[in-house]
Amino acid sequence: MKTFPTLILSWLATGFGAAGGSILGNAGGSTGLRWGAILGGAIGLVIAVAAGRRLGWIPRGESTGAFLGGLAGFAAAIPITLSHMSTPVIPIASCALVGVGALFGAGVARGWRSPR
Repeated sequence: MKTFPTLILSWLATGFGAAGGSILGNAGGSTGLRWGAILGGAIGLVIAVAAGRRLGWIPRGESTGAFLGGLAGFAAAIPITLSHMSTPVIPIASCALVGVGALFGAGVARGWRSPR
């Protein structure tokens, strides 16, 4: 597994997905903006894991773990981002939790597959 490229890819794809989703969801008001960001970020994570697997950065057996770990990191990043919307740095930095979660989830999946 290529850890640094996987971290950056999942961080950026989820962040751009959340930003795009919030732009599209803005038509539905404040609630639409939040749900659009959540759905867009989740779609971005799916794209990041699929791209990482296709590029050979994430082994096939670890992709589900990477997705679930990234989703947990995204769930942790959501309240941080929503409580710091007045600054541009914290929402961007909180998306790094997605990359860390994806790496952690892939590592856990690797441990499940290892012979005991």
